[in-house]
Amino acid sequence: MEVTTQPKAYAPKDFQTSLLSCCDDMSICCCGTFCLPCLGCSIASDMNECCACGLGMPMRSVYRERYNIPGSMCEDFVVNYFCACCATCQIKRDIEIRKRNGEF
Repeated sequence: MEVTTQPKAYAPKDFQTSLLSCCDDMSICCCGTFCLPCLGCSIASDMNECCACGLGMPMRSVYRERYNIPGSMCEDFVVNYFCACCATCQIKRDIEIRKRNGEF
């Protein structure tokens, strides 16, 4: 039997909150609004990555790939270009939900 692809640890599933669901967690929203680099560093720390990598398209792409969330690098770029704060908050909310559910 020939294996052509690696199995994914998670079934394809969208982010657990929408991009504009900032009010779902006000502490994350406030952190993203007033200290976006701090929130990015928190995400990088959660993912065992370099703090300088916490913001932007690369981290979003890595996170999507890790949890088998549909999308593309082009979409990640556009989302981060036009709304970096919302994109960063979305990832952090997703991490916190996955932690509570024992998936992270």
